[in-house]
Amino acid sequence: MPIKLPSDLPAFDVLSREGVMVMSEDQAARQDIRPLRIGLLNLMPKKIQTENQFARLIGATALQIELSLIRMSEHQTKNTAAEHMAEFYRPFSEVKATGEKFDGLIITGAPIEHLDFEEVTYWKELCEVFDWTETHVHSTFGVCWGGMAMINYFQGVKKHLLDHKAFGCFRHSNLDASSHYLRGFSDDCVIPVSRWTEMKQDEIASKPGLKTLLSSEDSGPALVEDTDRQNLYLFNHFEYDSETLKQEYDRDVANGTPINVPVNYYPNNDPSQPPMNRWRSHAHLLYGNWITEVYETTHYDMSKIGS
Repeated sequence: MPIKLPSDLPAFDVLSREGVMVMSEDQAARQDIRPLRIGLLNLMPKKIQTENQFARLIGATALQIELSLIRMSEHQTKNTAAEHMAEFYRPFSEVKATGEKFDGLIITGAPIEHLDFEEVTYWKELCEVFDWTETHVHSTFGVCWGGMAMINYFQGVKKHLLDHKAFGCFRHSNLDASSHYLRGFSDDCVIPVSRWTEMKQDEIASKPGLKTLLSSEDSGPALVEDTDRQNLYLFNHFEYDSETLKQEYDRDVANGTPINVPVNYYPNNDPSQPPMNRWRSHAHLLYGNWITEVYETTHYDMSKIGS
């Protein structure tokens, strides 16, 4: 089954050209099936790029997905047209007021990791989101800063500043081959990393109900399952496009910002060559496994989600 998107959302054409099965709302209405309702709380400044990245991954399964785009209520973005935000996004305050529920929610990263959580302008509302997920979302998937914020809020695990940016494609070990989220995973895999902070494994291990599934000797824990809440916390970027790290590297070089060539990304570490995508297959596996797990464990009667 395809992912259901508004036909005028940019991701509709992008994914259609890539061969991802997409359907309009009119087509979906003719199918006698309950789609999985997945929300995307998009905290990234480049909204459209992020929409495409996550829709590509969750739309590649055999299940019909209904994607809802959500934004923080008061926070305004300068990188995406106001018309796009008004047409396709709903503020969280509106979503909360309707009382609607979701089978899954993805909370993205945000380029604010240098700030303490409490210094983030929308932190108070984000804490409301976290509390709301406990009663209105079956499974929540926090990514990069979003995952760090969630594991801090729910489990008290702190984020720590690095003395240099973890930047590149790092090898990660599969620590639990029996995990439903790692079905089909190799013993190790490559994941794009782009952050100035880290979570420490000893702090994660000290919290009951947390299980580290993927970890790197060079960049630390990457994927953590919160078994008590059916949540996943991913501190790295499986969703990245082939050229996302290149765009970040080129931006920093152009701005004169000190930055190392991203590790294990360009052939022979040569930025003049096209980068290689070494993570795409495992990205599809992880998000496909998450969608499958949500489908197999969520209530058909959505009113019972969170009960």
